[in-house]
Amino acid sequence: MTKLIAPMVGKIISVEVNVGDTVEKNQSVVVLEAMKMKIPVVAPEGGTIQEINVKVGQTVDADTVIAVIV
Repeated sequence: MTKLIAPMVGKIISVEVNVGDTVEKNQSVVVLEAMKMKIPVVAPEGGTIQEINVKVGQTVDADTVIAVIV
């Protein structure tokens, strides 16, 4: 199980996958907006999305668990 962690404080502007989707290493899972920059948060390894813990428009703190990949 791998937890996908927010690298910084920001706002979720896009969720690119759904629970149950298969992702590959370095595939974008969500897009975070911080300091007026769009930052893709990518899967550190391949697997299946087990949980998505954020929604579009939500503000997250650094180190927030965005998703879980198994």
